[in-house]
Amino acid sequence: MQIRVYYEDTDAGGIVYHSNYLNFCERARSELFFKSGLSPVLEHGHFVAKKIEADYISSAKLGDELDVKTELIAMHAASFELLQTVFRDDKKIFELKILLVYITFEGRPQKITQEVRDILSLLFFV
Repeated sequence: MQIRVYYEDTDAGGIVYHSNYLNFCERARSELFFKSGLSPVLEHGHFVAKKIEADYISSAKLGDELDVKTELIAMHAASFELLQTVFRDDKKIFELKILLVYITFEGRPQKITQEVRDILSLLFFV
């Protein structure tokens, strides 16, 4: 997914504020669902972030065009892990490893059904 850095994404010096990289990655994950005609909120539940590991390599600036690439790295019984990488001009500037847990609408973890596994596999090109 391509994202342009807007003024609202930056600090007073025109550098992307650190938490906005997480927002960029969240938008990219959601956009994969939306482009496939789906919603990240599924029939029996949705996903929440449980663990995040972020590596800030280089700063993005106001006006930059960024590419966010998303890759499935592991699937577990009730969760899955993604690697999301943000590039500027083909240079990696940020990397996020995120563990997402599938929960019920009441907030309890639940097993990922085969149907949901198939959706994730299609979205994240396993």
